[in-house]
Amino acid sequence: MKTYFGIILICILCKVNAQTIEKFSLDSGGASVTAGGIEILYTIGEVVVQESSTPTLSISEGFINSSFRIKIQPIVYLQGPLLSPNTVGLMNDDLRVANLIPTTSPYTDGASCDSSVFSVTGNNAIVDWVWVELRDSDDSSVVLKGQSALLQRDGDVVSVDGASSLTINRPPNNYYVVVNHRNHLGAMSATPIQLTENNTIIIDFTNSQFSTFGNNARAVLNTGESALWAGETNGDNLIQYSGTNPDATSILSQVLNDPGNIFNFTTFISFGYSNTDLNMDGNSQYTGTSPDTTILLENALGHPENFLNFSTYQILEQLPSN
Repeated sequence: MKTYFGIILICILCKVNAQTIEKFSLDSGGASVTAGGIEILYTIGEVVVQESSTPTLSISEGFINSSFRIKIQPIVYLQGPLLSPNTVGLMNDDLRVANLIPTTSPYTDGASCDSSVFSVTGNNAIVDWVWVELRDSDDSSVVLKGQSALLQRDGDVVSVDGASSLTINRPPNNYYVVVNHRNHLGAMSATPIQLTENNTIIIDFTNSQFSTFGNNARAVLNTGESALWAGETNGDNLIQYSGTNPDATSILSQVLNDPGNIFNFTTFISFGYSNTDLNMDGNSQYTGTSPDTTILLENALGHPENFLNFSTYQILEQLPSN
């Protein structure tokens, strides 16, 4: 049946002078219909058997399902803002205090939030934007949906309103779940997780007992909890202090190219929202009193797999890719 369906569709699309079939509702006649950005073409006596979807619509076996979604509550720590916590057990929200977090996400979907979201203080104060992915349960290298979200000091990942659990427009199913951050290495659940619409599923990346894909995908904190590794400054999905692609070079470049550093001091502090600010206090510094490069060196030397303590050791992001 699928073979005939394809042939008939081609004939309808290509025969310019053929009789026009008017567009109307999806039924057992021959027509086309557009909904949610998908155009469905079907022939007389045929049943639509293909599957297709947009963020708000799916078509499967001739049925249209709209507004499907799942609810999740990821919990994650970023290593950087936990290195010298202002409050034990909470990430620092120095970027928020300094009014540096943008209301538009730095990630590709360009999500935005109201500036009032950043007025919240305490445990639920916003630390930064993060990027959450749902990946195919049969092929974890395939990203089915990616979405910006906000991260609170206590590790809760929430929607752009700064408070609600994260809602993602995908049908209930099993998914690998990934949390990424712009200057930390991302981590993914070791196995697919069943996600539903009616129940908010908690996915706790801070729990060291929660299994993640790969080896040592997260840094282990003094508390025994886990956090995403800090130090990814140049977008190559790895952390390296010195060597072929050192992240320290990005920090040096940021400092030396700061318009305020008129004397090209390596000790200059570059203020702003930058990937080179590894502890996320709003300051990037190459050398001096509080250099961000120290974080790179300590992570490289302290990595469980760097048996020889090479400063050139590369901490690879443990995410499958095509």
